[in-house]
Amino acid sequence: MNRKVAIIDPLGAHGSSHHFYLFGQAEGLLNNGVSVSLYTNNETDNPQIKGLKFFTFYYNIFSSNSDFLSGLKWVFGSLFSIIHARFTGTSVFHFHIFYFNILVIFNLLLVKLLFGKVVLTVHDVSSFANSSESSMFSNLIYKFTDLILTHNEFSKSEIIKGNAELSSSIYIVPHGNYTPFINIQKDKETSRCKLNIPNDKKVLLFFGMIKKVKGLEVLLRALKDVIIETPDILLVIAGKPWENDFTTYQKIIDENELSNHCLLHTKFIAHEDVEHYYCAADLVVLPYKKIYQSGVLVMTLSYGKPALVSDLPPLKEVVADMETAFLFESENSTSLAKKLNLILSDTEKLEQVRQKGENLINIRYDWNEIGRQTEQAYQSLY
Repeated sequence: MNRKVAIIDPLGAHGSSHHFYLFGQAEGLLNNGVSVSLYTNNETDNPQIKGLKFFTFYYNIFSSNSDFLSGLKWVFGSLFSIIHARFTGTSVFHFHIFYFNILVIFNLLLVKLLFGKVVLTVHDVSSFANSSESSMFSNLIYKFTDLILTHNEFSKSEIIKGNAELSSSIYIVPHGNYTPFINIQKDKETSRCKLNIPNDKKVLLFFGMIKKVKGLEVLLRALKDVIIETPDILLVIAGKPWENDFTTYQKIIDENELSNHCLLHTKFIAHEDVEHYYCAADLVVLPYKKIYQSGVLVMTLSYGKPALVSDLPPLKEVVADMETAFLFESENSTSLAKKLNLILSDTEKLEQVRQKGENLINIRYDWNEIGRQTEQAYQSLY
């Protein structure tokens, strides 16, 4: 009899590409003999994956401006989802964690009251906002958890630092690729025209929500040294500020006279436009200062684009410098500028690294392999 797993995920397609991760995970598990039900919100379209049971009991949970009403909708969504799954024979409940709060505790406690098994994929070991609140809840959440999945050794070691007793229940399962769920555009000129990006520029892309930990200021400070050698450079900043004020970055742009070399699309990027931003780019830059894993890096390689990333341990576990991506010293704008100048002067090497990065993400991070590793981890529950 197939193992029955319920993926309980209120976030879904709201404000990010996280739903592609859910769909890949579900498909990979199904292809490895696991029966999967996905419970999410009604903003998320049914992916029509063969064998997947799909439910949207988290109805309009992001439509209210009231935190109380949103929380209430979350609670009812969880009650319907978890009880429905449990009474249709599911015993394993898989959650995705980006933060630790009282609502997450509610979900896990409900599963335990119904004698279910709790599995967490921990995307962010500690939240980049409200970290004190996050740490307050994390220990309690881990006590309700039977199995923890992380994407890399770095995240595993960070969890163990404060919870040594969890080491035997943590498994490393990498972040799968986005290739099956994206439309890769090939016509750079058309994509640039759609986004009002000039065709005669070498385009760097900074993509995703603009958080303090993502190091945009490091990239902007490096840009002034890149312009000297590559005056036709253009940095496209595509994403909405999050818990952050863009004024800080605008000040750097103004003080260093970078406005003619920056295109600001500081807004929520619609799903249908994402493919055009990647197509329009010559190089995607991730100047992160702190990260546990990067969906943007996986997305970049899935779109077949070369990436320049800071040399943080979680990123170095995925890519190698001058092989499958380019690396620079984290938080060092001089190091970043030197690497950018090197890359932009050698188009042949840029293409070689691009190809190797694309091959890496499509072979090692295929969802069938991720599903196999996840199913193996499930076996430890019994």
